[in-house]
Amino acid sequence: MKKQSIPGALFLCAALLAGIAAGRAHAAQSHMVSARNHLRNARQELRDASGDKGGHRERAIGLVDRAIGQVGEGMEFAREH
Repeated sequence: MKKQSIPGALFLCAALLAGIAAGRAHAAQSHMVSARNHLRNARQELRDASGDKGGHRERAIGLVDRAIGQVGEGMEFAREH
């Protein structure tokens, strides 16, 4: 192997290892990812619903938005610790 190709090979190895680590982190949080997706679907269903429902529909959307945020924060915490 030529000397000038060694840094390229090292970079490629580092990139591959980073990709593997990122894939494992995502797989380790598959339930959190699934929960976030379900919450996003629920939010869309609430938005598509007709009528105000006495303000409860809008309040539910707000609560789902907060839940989505909490799931995201939990996933970020897990990535950092």
